[in-house]
Amino acid sequence: MKELAYINQFFFKYKWRLLIGTVFVVASNLFRVLQPQVIREALDLVLENSTRYQLYEGFDAQQQLYKTLGSILLLFGLTVLCLALIMGIFMYFMRQTIIVMSRLIEYDIRNNIFAHYEKLTLSFYKRNNTGDLMARISEDVNHVRMYIGPAVMYAINLTALFVLVISSMVSVSLEMTLYVLLPLPFLSLSIYYVSNLINKRSAAIQGQLSTLNSTAQEAYSGIRVIKSYVQEAAMGRFFAKQSEAFKEKSMGLARIEAFFHPLVLLLIGISTLLTIYIGGLQAIKGNITAGNIAEFVIYVNMLTWPVMAIGWVASVIQRASASQERINEFLNTEPDIILESNEIYPLKGDIKFEKVSFVYPDTGIKAIDNVSFNLKSGEKLAIVGKTGSGKTTLADLILRMYDVTNGEILIDDKNIKSHSVKAIRQRTGYVPQDVFLFSENIADNIRFGKPNATQEEIEEYTKYASIYDEIKGLKEGFETVVGERGVTLSGGQKQRVSIARALIKEPDILIFDDCLSAVDTTTEQRILNYFDTVLKNKTAIIITHRIYSLLEFDKIIVLDEGRITEIGTHKELLANKGFYFEMFEKQKVEEVIA
Repeated sequence: MKELAYINQFFFKYKWRLLIGTVFVVASNLFRVLQPQVIREALDLVLENSTRYQLYEGFDAQQQLYKTLGSILLLFGLTVLCLALIMGIFMYFMRQTIIVMSRLIEYDIRNNIFAHYEKLTLSFYKRNNTGDLMARISEDVNHVRMYIGPAVMYAINLTALFVLVISSMVSVSLEMTLYVLLPLPFLSLSIYYVSNLINKRSAAIQGQLSTLNSTAQEAYSGIRVIKSYVQEAAMGRFFAKQSEAFKEKSMGLARIEAFFHPLVLLLIGISTLLTIYIGGLQAIKGNITAGNIAEFVIYVNMLTWPVMAIGWVASVIQRASASQERINEFLNTEPDIILESNEIYPLKGDIKFEKVSFVYPDTGIKAIDNVSFNLKSGEKLAIVGKTGSGKTTLADLILRMYDVTNGEILIDDKNIKSHSVKAIRQRTGYVPQDVFLFSENIADNIRFGKPNATQEEIEEYTKYASIYDEIKGLKEGFETVVGERGVTLSGGQKQRVSIARALIKEPDILIFDDCLSAVDTTTEQRILNYFDTVLKNKTAIIITHRIYSLLEFDKIIVLDEGRITEIGTHKELLANKGFYFEMFEKQKVEEVIA
C-alpha cells in the first residue's frame, strides 16, 4: 500500500462521499443479515406447528391452524421482500457515493498527471516514449480507479458483512461458528501467496503494454515511411511479436487469478458441510433449532462472494499498486526548469550570450561551445551553418527549454534565469524547424498564438505569411480541419500557417528556425518583403541554410560544431572568403541553373 499512499489526499478531499458511502454499505448489510433471521423464525414456526397440525386432523381447528400459519408465513415472506428492497436501495446509494467518488478521483488524477507532464522539460520527453506516457495516463489510471472505487467498496462491504454475519453466528453458537470458519485461515494464506505473484505479473504486463503502445504510436505516425519502404508485413510481424509477449504475460496472470475461484468454492463447500454436520449434532442435543442450521447455511453462502472478493480485491490492489508505482515515477520527476513565476511582462529584446556552452544532459553531446554575441533591441540576426552545428540549440536556450552548462544568457541585461519563464516564452514568437499543427481547423491553429484573436486579425497575419489566398481557395476556407499534425496540408503550407501563428502573438522577439525550407522562391520573396514591415521594430533571429539577400541583417553568425567561426555583416563575411562566401557563391550558381 506504500505506493497507493498518493491516493489518500483524494480520499480526504472526498471524505464525506466516502463516509456516507460507508454508512450505506453498513445499512445494506444490516438488512441483508436480518433476512436469514426472519427465515429461521419462519422455519422454526413451521416445524413447531407441524406435529400440532397432524394432531388436529379431522377437527376444524386444523383448518384454522392452516390459515393462521399461512397468514404468518405470508407476513414473513413480505418481510423478507421488504428487507431485500431496502437493502437494494441502500446498495444503489452505496454505488452512487463510492463509485462516483472513484470517477471524480480518476478525473483529478488524470488532470494532475497531464498538468505535471506539461511542466516537464524537453529532456524528459527525449528520454520517454509517447506510448509509455499515454499508457500511464490511461491504462494505469484505470487500474488505480478500480482500487479507488470497486475494490474499496467491496473491501468495506466484506468487512461490514463479516462483522455482522459472524456476530450473528456467535450469538447463536460460538462452537458452531468456530467450526464453520475453520477453512478461512487457509484461504488467507493462499491469498497472501498469490497476491505477491499477481503484483509481479501486473508490473510486467503494464511495462509490456507501454511498449506495445509505443510501437503502435510510432507505426501510425510513420505510416508514410512504412508504406514507401513496403515494410507493412515486417512491422506487422514486429507488432505481433510484442503482442504475443503481452498475451503470454496476461495469460500467466489470468491462470494465477483463476486459482482463486475454485479454491474459494472448495472452502465454502467445506464450511457448508461442517455447518450441516455440526449443526445436526447440536440440534440433536437441543442446543440449537433446525431453523438455526438453515440460518447458518444462508450465512455461509452470504460469505461466499465476500470471501471470493478477498482474492479479487487483493488482485485489484496489487495491479493498482503496480500502476501507481509507474505513475509516481513520473509524478516524482522534477522538471529541470522550475516555473517560479507566472508573471508576464514586455521585453525590450536585448539578447546577450557570454561564453555560453551547453552539453545535452542525456547524451553528453556538446552542442554549443563558448559562444558570445550581443543583439540589441530591434536588430536582426541570421545564424547559418552546417547541419548539426548547434543552430536550433541556440533557439532552445533563448526560449529556456534548457539551461546553459557554462556562461550566461542575458535578456534585457538580466540573467535569463532571473526572468519569468512564462514571460520569455509568451513574448517570444517561435517557428520551429519541425512544424507541428494540431488536429483542428486552420483558424484555431493560428489562434493558438493568440486565443482571443479575431477573424480579421487571423486573416491579416495569414497575408503576412503569404498563405491567405491558398486558405481562401480551400472548400471550407479557414474552417478546414488540417488533420493529425497538419497531414492534409503541404510542407510549405504548414510552415506558413506556423509563421502566421507566431506573428499573431505580436511578440517582442521572433525566432524563425529554417521556416522557409519548403517554400518556393517566389513565395519566399513575398514573405521576406512582408518581413521588412512586420519585423521593423522587433528583435529577430533567423536560422537558415540559405542566404536572404532581400533582408538586411545587423549581424550574421556562422556556426561550426557549436563554435562561432565567423561573425559580421553580409559584406564583411563575403570579404572574409570563408564558409559564408562559399555558401553564397554556391547559392548563386543554383539560382542561375534554376
